[in-house]
Amino acid sequence: MNLLAIDTATDAVSVAVHDGEHVVAAAVARGERRHAELLAPMIVEVVARGGTTLGEIGAIAVDVGPGLFTGMRVGITAAKALAEVLEVPVVPVVSLDAVAHGVAGTDMEIIASVLDARRGEVYWSLYRAPDVMRLTDARVGTPEECIADITARGQSVAVVGAGYERHREIFVELLRRAVPLQAFGGPPEPLAEVIAAIGHTRAMRQDTCGVDAVLPVYLRAPDAAINWATRNST
Repeated sequence: MNLLAIDTATDAVSVAVHDGEHVVAAAVARGERRHAELLAPMIVEVVARGGTTLGEIGAIAVDVGPGLFTGMRVGITAAKALAEVLEVPVVPVVSLDAVAHGVAGTDMEIIASVLDARRGEVYWSLYRAPDVMRLTDARVGTPEECIADITARGQSVAVVGAGYERHREIFVELLRRAVPLQAFGGPPEPLAEVIAAIGHTRAMRQDTCGVDAVLPVYLRAPDAAINWATRNST
């Protein structure tokens, strides 16, 4: 089964096609929040390079966040529209899951997937290694709150993601004092290639849904709403 994967939840726009055995074509672009402009032609190009057509796509996987609000909506809207037209199911993939899968082979006991939430905060979720089974729901808070969540388990940890990269000094300093062993680094953000691999595995298990069940993972209000509320409270 051919699967199309879409990721627009970060500053990058990425698309990939999985043919049932591996990813056969992928592309990544960064365009200063030009997600809507970049996505459609990228889908056409990647599907063609993958040696297939949209009519031969059997499922669509899409990053549902958490991430950039506008970017997330672009990818989710495109995935739902294509799924309706092609009459195929959708596989929603949480961005934190995708980042965690990038260090699935770690020797640490748990994986902390941490993304930048802006405003001095991070999104995070913890996973059991090496099978990348999610241990906590996606959360948002300060780096210190994320670190407290990690250290409460008292286990060795691999920390990965753009949120860690943004607040590297805090994570390194506090975790080295509190957990027995740690590793830092790995993919900073989710990409469609990983979304495709996760999505295909789930699609083969029929772990899919219809378009009405595809919902973005919002862990807080959009920045625009926060700014509006702040201005109007003064």
